Amino acid sequence: MHLSDLLKFYKREDIQKAIVESVPHKEVAMKFGSRGFGKRPDVLKYPGDIIELAKQGCTSFHCSEELWTNPLMIGTDLSKGDVDQLRKGWDLILDIDCKELEYSKYAADLIIRALRYEGVSSIYCKFSGNHGFHIGVPFEAFPSMINGVETRLLFPEGPKRIALYLRERTRELLSKTLLERFPLDIMLEKTGKTRQEVIKDDVFDPFELVDIDTLLISQRHLYRSVYSFNEKSGLVSIPVDPDKVLDFDKSTAQYQNVTVSAVPFLSRGNILPNEAKKLIVQAFDFNPKQEEDVIEKEEYEIPGEAIPEQFFPPYIKDMFKGMKDGRKRALFVLVNFLTNVGWSYEQIEERIDLWNKSNPEPLKEVLIKGHLRYHKQQKRKLMPPNVDNRAYYPDMQKYASDPWCLKIKNPVNYAKMRARMASEEQKYKKPEDNPELSEAQKEFIKKRKEEERAFKQKMKKEHAGATPP
Repeated sequence: MHLSDLLKFYKREDIQKAIVESVPHKEVAMKFGSRGFGKRPDVLKYPGDIIELAKQGCTSFHCSEELWTNPLMIGTDLSKGDVDQLRKGWDLILDIDCKELEYSKYAADLIIRALRYEGVSSIYCKFSGNHGFHIGVPFEAFPSMINGVETRLLFPEGPKRIALYLRERTRELLSKTLLERFPLDIMLEKTGKTRQEVIKDDVFDPFELVDIDTLLISQRHLYRSVYSFNEKSGLVSIPVDPDKVLDFDKSTAQYQNVTVSAVPFLSRGNILPNEAKKLIVQAFDFNPKQEEDVIEKEEYEIPGEAIPEQFFPPYIKDMFKGMKDGRKRALFVLVNFLTNVGWSYEQIEERIDLWNKSNPEPLKEVLIKGHLRYHKQQKRKLMPPNVDNRAYYPDMQKYASDPWCLKIKNPVNYAKMRARMASEEQKYKKPEDNPELSEAQKEFIKKRKEEERAFKQKMKKEHAGATPP
């Protein structure tokens, strides 16, 4: 890009106004070509600042996904509580990226259609300026609370879950669409991928070619603002009609051809209240965590042999009886639990299939297979949530119902303890007689057994005094 081109473009009053109007309550950073970004945090308030910054060598403008009460107060020295207090919300920004723009078009089109299927009408799209698209849903489309937590605080967790949910929702159709329109060998050649990278378990994975970049969704991460240059391509990031993504022509992004479109990006007017509620609820139900967001950060040794169901905690056994509500959350819990108690994927698939048949309304087979496939591909296995996690157990009417549950919070540790106890009982009349155990371990086992006896007696008395229905 030549400086004269930059100045000619950023000198336009309509461009200046459009950029400034797109960044209220957002942190803004200015990029100065190869010199990198200027000071942070910063903001853009006046259209005239655009040309003045361009004269100083600013080549592009970038803004935050997060919305702040005062962006200038953000700093690396702030605690999480301070940051949460400053954050007033966040926009959902999905970065669709691929080395080949044509493949990005089909992925973006399917994501937009999936959003519409979930009831979202306030969908915005823009060309990223190089190989992909940014799809946006304004924060005002989301409900104020989710599972008793303010939605504004669910960053980056909320948008990450939505991105993963939409990726799985569109995976099969994107795979079919790409293979029908482009020979696999051509796609590999254009993207620099190998057959081994894109074919997994004899199934084509389209997201090895084109992806929804979840790395973009992180604290204070920035995306290129609308009507801003892309330094690599020399093209401008311009709005695209979300219903006409497949018709997008890159030549319209050449700065000489750019017009300020009647199609905005992230307009905050005419948004239906709670129109994105179904989307975020489904996303939390479907895939609560991804690899980077580990529920249990410690590494646990997975047993060499599968722990039998008789040693599972009662709330897990109760889940296996069938679920009227919360089936997707239960699926997440059960798969992670079975993995960590030594069950093979063949055993898990068989048991989950049996569980799904016991549900009053079974989940779709394609959803379960997609979840299992995603889980199987992850290098790091996640522990299931602890029993005191309201979103996964109490909200689904599954409770700790014996004293062991109250003391051992994670279902995996519960199963391991009960299995170990049973093994000791086979060797000794009393597990605490095992000479290999420390005195502290013996005392722990003895105490827990006493608590269990007392708990059973209490429950027996309560049931005895209950009035029959």
